[in-house]
Amino acid sequence: MTQKYKKEFVPLATRMRPRNFEEFVGQEEIIGKGRTLRKLIDNDNVPSLILWGPPGSSKTTLSYIIATKTSSYFERVSAVSSGIPDLKKIVKAAKARLLSFQQKTILFIDEIHRFSKTQQDFLLPYVEDGTVVFIGATTENPSFEVISPLLSRSRIFVMKPLSDTQIEIILKRALKDKGKGLGNFKVNFDKKAWDFLVKAAGGDARRALNTLEIAVLSSVSKKGRIRSIFVRQVEEALQKKYLKYDKKGEDHYNTISAFIKSLRGSDPDAALFYLVRMLESGEDPLFIVRRMVIFASEDISNADPFALVLAVACKEAVEFVGLPECQINLAHLATYLASCEKSNASYLGLLAAKKEIQSESYKSTPLHLRNAVTSLAKDLDYGKGYKYPHDFKGHFVKERYLPKGIKGGYFCPTDIGFEKKIKKRLEEIWGRDD
Repeated sequence: MTQKYKKEFVPLATRMRPRNFEEFVGQEEIIGKGRTLRKLIDNDNVPSLILWGPPGSSKTTLSYIIATKTSSYFERVSAVSSGIPDLKKIVKAAKARLLSFQQKTILFIDEIHRFSKTQQDFLLPYVEDGTVVFIGATTENPSFEVISPLLSRSRIFVMKPLSDTQIEIILKRALKDKGKGLGNFKVNFDKKAWDFLVKAAGGDARRALNTLEIAVLSSVSKKGRIRSIFVRQVEEALQKKYLKYDKKGEDHYNTISAFIKSLRGSDPDAALFYLVRMLESGEDPLFIVRRMVIFASEDISNADPFALVLAVACKEAVEFVGLPECQINLAHLATYLASCEKSNASYLGLLAAKKEIQSESYKSTPLHLRNAVTSLAKDLDYGKGYKYPHDFKGHFVKERYLPKGIKGGYFCPTDIGFEKKIKKRLEEIWGRDD
């Protein structure tokens, strides 16, 4: 098949790919006039770099623009389908090109996060000695997916999702363009359908354009009539919205972080939003409920002791019921935890005690608290003088339990929820200054 294929065989997103900076939309923070990367490209002095951003943020498009604006030879490989044998051939040709014509080779690797450590290690010496200028594109945090030596030899540029305004510019351009776009069709978009399409794109230009194309082409009009597109057509073109989420990558950590922070911030709506995002993206419900069991003690604790009971019960329910019904149990627990009064006094007390244990020299257990299980232990005064609390009024007697030289004061209950009652009791039996 020749390169002069019919445009109908090529997706709209590919046909509308910008060829220069004048057509490029978005990412002004890194390639706007006067920005570092823009100047490096314009001066044909591109270093090894990593383009990190979500799908449809124009990473590949930017790499093609670099190819057209540089005098370097451009090689593109996909980490999905290429391996070390392919890289060896590219490196061999790059060396010959550099030696014979003094021409640099730009090696663009799409989805670099899919390259194994061994494959990435192979690149190092050739990036180091300038045989190739490496450009990697990834949707995952390079800190997690790219080996440190390769990171240290590359500049990282973060590409953001496109704004709704930028998505609109791209869509309108495609509707008007008669050569590469859909300009030959008479299309009438209902405003709600248009707004829905823009929002549903989620900052992904490729998704926006491909959805637009399906919506237009599926609304076939005979006799050249205007094609009216409503929300229903856009929904059908979208099918199910794709949620970018890597259970082993940054999205996994970012979303659970946002979920826990929403619980801590007492926002049940936000907690439900991130809970559903995780579940719809295939997250393990047991992972989610484990984090909520931890949260119940770390962030609620004695302000509402029932929170931990409910969290453990939810864990049992998730294991017993399973998906999809256990989503209801998770929502039940998430909204309860988000709505609870909060206290981290127990957690702070734990950290304070750990700090003292690690900083102090070993303190032996006081003799009166030791268990005299042998005659020798009794002879050594183990347990001598211990006061049994149940023998005293109110089942309490003042006694020193910490080793000598240890002041304590780790647990400082608040005036919140049930913890207020705990604080009052401790003040009554110990006194404020003990």
